[in-house]
Amino acid sequence: MTITVVTGTNTEVGKTVVTAAIAAAALAASRTVAVLKPAQTGVAPEEAGDIAEVQRLAGPVTGRELARFPDPLAPATAARRAGRAPVRPREAERAATGLAADHDLVLVEGAGGLLVQFDEAGSTLADVAGLLAAPVLLVAQAGLGTLNITALTAEALRARGLRCQGVVIGSWPADPDLAARCNLADLPEAAGAPLLGAVPEGAGALPPADFRAAARGWLAPELNGTWDAAGFASSQRG
Repeated sequence: MTITVVTGTNTEVGKTVVTAAIAAAALAASRTVAVLKPAQTGVAPEEAGDIAEVQRLAGPVTGRELARFPDPLAPATAARRAGRAPVRPREAERAATGLAADHDLVLVEGAGGLLVQFDEAGSTLADVAGLLAAPVLLVAQAGLGTLNITALTAEALRARGLRCQGVVIGSWPADPDLAARCNLADLPEAAGAPLLGAVPEGAGALPPADFRAAARGWLAPELNGTWDAAGFASSQRG
């Protein structure tokens, strides 16, 4: 049984697609997978959220969403505006632990970045990871500016005694520029953790069967994949 917390350096960096790729690779390795979304924001009640997207792309994944708020804001703010109770870290801990009882892998996908607030007390996804004693996988952007925000997130993890399992680039461009290519070597140094994959841009638009067939090739063996950081970097040299 493994619980992994998935966070991003920012919003719109590809967390959900990376979560789906990890789930697909684990399923291909004959592991049972559950995905927990403590707080889904910016989605109406009748709309498909991140859990549904992971299930569409990855396949038979158990999904659980603890709360949904319509405004596309931080969970604490969205809950307050909706006049509803926020999600507390202990709720997320109990849900993840419950899922871990009968799944080989539980992925806890956050909203936005690591320190986005869940409630009025200032609780964050980092608090959830601490309660679970779970490693944190960091999804980062490929290009210019990513090193600073990756280093800041990694520093926040270390300050809280949390382990960064590694970094996955959430959207690797088809035609990477110099900054992106250099970041393949620099991201592990910024994070103090290995680079564990690069998901190509547009991967979420692939037909599900193609996504599942390709997912292992985007992720390192630590994530049930076949991706090799050194080989990938060599192939991207311009």
